[in-house]
Amino acid sequence: MTTMIFTKISRSCLAFFIFMLTVLTVNAQTADRSNPSPLRFPAPKGIKNQLFYLQRDPNTNTIIYELNLDAKGEVNKSEPILVYWLRYDDNGEKKDLSYIQRKFAYGIQTKELAKDQYEIRFVSHKKIPMYLMKSKEDQRFHVYVTVNNKKMELSKIFVRIEGGSFWLPNVKYVELTGINTAADTPVVERIKV
Repeated sequence: MTTMIFTKISRSCLAFFIFMLTVLTVNAQTADRSNPSPLRFPAPKGIKNQLFYLQRDPNTNTIIYELNLDAKGEVNKSEPILVYWLRYDDNGEKKDLSYIQRKFAYGIQTKELAKDQYEIRFVSHKKIPMYLMKSKEDQRFHVYVTVNNKKMELSKIFVRIEGGSFWLPNVKYVELTGINTAADTPVVERIKV
């Protein structure tokens, strides 16, 4: 039983690590709709402080990245973002990441840069900076990332996986969805592997 659980966790961690390596080494392409996932992924709803979410094949379980506020409504400086599963395959149950997932794949590290500004990096690949900060337009916190020389307000990350092996899943592409901050328009940047 423990081996089976570790195998599932390791496969997810490895796929995410490959995804993060790919983001740095491949040019992004806009609005490519080829090779969609055969799965129908639900969009998380009703999460008041959701910043963005991550989905990937081979199932619809979703990782939520949520702003963590203290009792006064201020950002919790020691842990500004909560990361957890919405297990759609298990009736939408909310579940914490496992230790391995938190420390080696989907977890994040944060560093306070200034008041209400944080640098965020995935633990699986620290070379891609994202920034948690308050928007001047709506006075709400968002996560920003630069992809293909475009600053994006991030809302979703999707990793498309087609087969492969336990140690080397076949990651076909990664899509980042959000708002192009320069044009205030929706944008999808696809990174082919």
